Amino acid sequence: MSEQIKRVGVIFSGGPAPSANAVISSAAMAFRRQGCTFVGFKYGYSRLMQYDPDSYPLVADDDYREFQDQDLWGLRNERGIFIGTARGNPGKGIKGPEDLDDPQKTAMLHRVYEALRSVGIDALVSIGGDDTLKTANFLYEYQKRLPADAPRIKVVHLPKTIDNDYQGIDFTFGFFTAVDFMAKELLNLRADAVATRRYYVAECMGRKSGWLSYGVSIAGESHMVVGVEDVVGDLALVQSVTNEQTGETEERSYLNLDGLVDRVVRLIEQREKQGKSYGVVVLAEGLVELLPPKYTEALGRDDHGHISLGMLNIGRMVADLAEKQYQKKSGIKRRVVGCQLGYEARCAAPHAFDVMLGCQLGQGAYRAIVEKGLDGHMVSVSGQLDLRYVPFNELVDPKTLVTKVRYIESDSDFFRLAHSLATRLRAPNNG
Repeated sequence: MSEQIKRVGVIFSGGPAPSANAVISSAAMAFRRQGCTFVGFKYGYSRLMQYDPDSYPLVADDDYREFQDQDLWGLRNERGIFIGTARGNPGKGIKGPEDLDDPQKTAMLHRVYEALRSVGIDALVSIGGDDTLKTANFLYEYQKRLPADAPRIKVVHLPKTIDNDYQGIDFTFGFFTAVDFMAKELLNLRADAVATRRYYVAECMGRKSGWLSYGVSIAGESHMVVGVEDVVGDLALVQSVTNEQTGETEERSYLNLDGLVDRVVRLIEQREKQGKSYGVVVLAEGLVELLPPKYTEALGRDDHGHISLGMLNIGRMVADLAEKQYQKKSGIKRRVVGCQLGYEARCAAPHAFDVMLGCQLGQGAYRAIVEKGLDGHMVSVSGQLDLRYVPFNELVDPKTLVTKVRYIESDSDFFRLAHSLATRLRAPNNG
């Protein structure tokens, strides 16, 4: 049992997720019952990155809040995030371990460290997605390079993403709520499609993997799903590009947009022949990142370097192209409508399972820091919500310090399930 932990900070970073408040309140309750002060920093790292001891110190209640009993009353099932969130990236510019020895590249991490120390933080609970895990690891690794007599802040991370693409844990909190919420929306679109004899192409959140789109497709009874894991064969387009860093030419695989549109058109043709003049297709938004550069080079990027996926509505793009192509081939006009699903699910009322999972992760933060004295670990669960603790070095690439993404394996039963429930397309007729 660690007796040195007196003040514990918590930061929530990145996009919202259902059950965020279950995680925060459960952690707050556990630490406070042990006699620790639990401090919530507002809006992620954004304010900590601006810290200056003389001109811009942290201000209680404006920049952070020490949790009180009344803050926890009924918080577990509340929508949203009690302490807010943001996408600030204090590790911007760090591309590998050698950069952690560069005072200029670690200046923002140093500022965050000093900000936390200014209010006496002994340990930090980081809650967020893969980029937030990367930042937590940066802060952990940065402190290894401090002088031996410098105070250390223990860092423990709790995995958060409705995308469910985390290494080291089977399911992330908020995933099932998001699937349930968006699947109900998809069922509404399906009923609309039946009533109006039209087709919907729904772009579903999921930047890097297809977990969310697959789940929504299964529960929402779509007729086709395409995730990033499906970009092979006729959906893959190999092009020669020049590497900006090395100047060398290399082969890269992109999404074949024409192949994707053709697949949607084939679905329409097949369903029309079966007397089913309606259909719903689910596309993972991460397909945008696989488009050839001519489609994405004008899109903005966030502080972590990610393309602003919402700026290019791939659902609408594919729907428009498929509608025109089908009419050209058949002479029949069928309305094909593109739409986006996702943002409205991020603060939905949490599913009971997500509340239980979130609470266990929050308790796990306390047990990792106070009972086990861990540092540089992610809290995970397995089996019947049994806690386990995964070292950061098992979750990041040692050369780039980038976190590893968990894709759906193409030979997995989950992959087979999603596609076996969809309309089975016949082989294309090539003439």
